[in-house]
Amino acid sequence: MKVLSVNVGKPADLPYGKKVVQSGIQKSPVHQAIFLSKTGFEGDGQADLVHHGGEDKAVCVYPYEHYTYWAETLGRPMPQAAFGENVTAAGLLETDVHIGDIFQLGEAVVQISQPRQPCFKLAARHNEPALVSLVDETGYTGFYFRVLTEGKVGAGSRLERIHIHPAAINVEEANQIMKKKESSQEEIKKLVDLEELAESWKKPLLKRLHTS
Repeated sequence: MKVLSVNVGKPADLPYGKKVVQSGIQKSPVHQAIFLSKTGFEGDGQADLVHHGGEDKAVCVYPYEHYTYWAETLGRPMPQAAFGENVTAAGLLETDVHIGDIFQLGEAVVQISQPRQPCFKLAARHNEPALVSLVDETGYTGFYFRVLTEGKVGAGSRLERIHIHPAAINVEEANQIMKKKESSQEEIKKLVDLEELAESWKKPLLKRLHTS
């Protein structure tokens, strides 16, 4: 497991069709360790605070291993922080890490809270209308950390899993349960019962349990 880059960015104009929207998805690597608080990295920000940011989404993580696939699929090299992630990391694939796993991240201690659900701004950034659907189909979504202990983090910082959640529901499995209409009541309940799962994921899952 390795931190390859830490990336931040403030909301800025982002062309989307004939419109211009505000988004913090255009992030750039920093060249020194920066402070990670409960709500995110120093110097980072989000335009849409309803769907982005907050303590359950303090750090967006994306696996570097997926970059080769996207470069081949889209037919062009992918820039750094191409998916608007705060941390580009090696060794943290969605199939290998679980909701509730805890990691040492530099001086900070963090915990996986939920998979990432990409929005239209990812497609806008790369001028690829189908990109959100492609990310969803592949399961190459990345995920979010909440911050348990604040501290400084930079490229090359220590990255080590210090606790594996006993339920062992990996990020890919959580993605599948959320997006598949045919997910069983047992699968949904197993996921929603995780105390560590972000509230933004629990709400739609609970609704499915109560309406089925």
